[in-house]
Amino acid sequence: MNNFMQQFMDQHAELTRRWFLRSSVLSAAACGLSPLAANRFANASELSDAISKLESFMTKPDDFRDVSRGTPLPHKLPDEKKNEVGLARQSWRLEVISDPDKPAKLGRQLTVKDGTALDFDGLLKLAEKHAVRFPKVMTCLNIGCPLGMGIWEGVPMREVLWMTEPREDIRRVFYYGYHNNDPKQLFRSSLPVGRILEDPFDLPPVILCYKLNGQWLSSERGGPVRVVVPEHYGFKSIKWLTTIVLSNLEHANDTYGEKNNDVDSPLKSFSAVLSAPKEVKPDTPFAITGYAQVGIASVKKVQLAIHNDRDELPDDDKYFSSLKWIDAETLGPPSDWGGGLTDGKIPANTLGFDSAGAPAAWPMRLCKVHWAAMLPGLPAGEYTLRSRTVDEKGIAQPMPRPFRKSGHAAIETVSFVVKAT
Repeated sequence: MNNFMQQFMDQHAELTRRWFLRSSVLSAAACGLSPLAANRFANASELSDAISKLESFMTKPDDFRDVSRGTPLPHKLPDEKKNEVGLARQSWRLEVISDPDKPAKLGRQLTVKDGTALDFDGLLKLAEKHAVRFPKVMTCLNIGCPLGMGIWEGVPMREVLWMTEPREDIRRVFYYGYHNNDPKQLFRSSLPVGRILEDPFDLPPVILCYKLNGQWLSSERGGPVRVVVPEHYGFKSIKWLTTIVLSNLEHANDTYGEKNNDVDSPLKSFSAVLSAPKEVKPDTPFAITGYAQVGIASVKKVQLAIHNDRDELPDDDKYFSSLKWIDAETLGPPSDWGGGLTDGKIPANTLGFDSAGAPAAWPMRLCKVHWAAMLPGLPAGEYTLRSRTVDEKGIAQPMPRPFRKSGHAAIETVSFVVKAT
């Protein structure tokens, strides 16, 4: 390591240590740090200002990004039409049937024709005994930032599956929602039946979701009922659910697979910058903040690397392992979770939280976490900032699954200039 980089890393460690001591964050982190509570950092430095401007941890339902499919978009239909086609709570019906091509042996099917389809009141009746809620970040497989973070509430899909009195020959469960009664617009996802019936690795169950952050699921978010699969990308959590098919099919048949996507890849971890200056004065410390999506392998830490663009990078180092990476500070759980939750508090009996509403582990898998760093001054020049996650096994992003079609994990680059104004 050259002398400049060693000095830079030492200065970063000292700056961050002094800032955290001055703003009493070390003691606050033990009981829950709120990155949104600016008043707690009134006497701190530039970094406290950057932290005070961070997004809320949970996303308000209306603020989720929308990547819905359909022409017209189902949630854009007039209310009268929504009621007619079952996109309203009072008219919603769910059919659970055997696959006519690869039939499963069932005691009964739930169909609209026979008057046995599950309605919304029936779903809420199941919820009286079986309802669960859990936090999850919703992310599209091919988009490099989350769509939103929330508390999702619903009934495990298995409770509805058992209503069909299944006997044998069930290997796959596929499901789809309303798409204008147009076969060409049909969008379906699927899971092995074992994932529906069981929750491995301490995962929450796959649910038929009807609430987000304590509010009825809006049509734009997939209401009245959608699927939510905790460990997967958004294409597995289809909206406007109408049909579940129990099948003896031996392989996945997801619509999303038709575009060469990996339909069995669980959520990955990655880091991204939220705020960083585009221009800095020479030898002047500066603050940066960001977030990490916490994938199935969790996140142990977030690291940063600063590279002077005049210095060449090795041709064979596509994941930048030769750079000198320094640790950012991972911020603790907020005191106000935001997202429109009542009083900013986590609802009772939310999976992953204790009776006081504190997370059982931090960072929480399948969610996000904020990070911050105070970096020392640099000499004049053009620089690139990179950030990455490191998982619990010490594996750094984008590994162990660097492939683009299995979910975003590319290392982000942010350019900035150091010059006198």
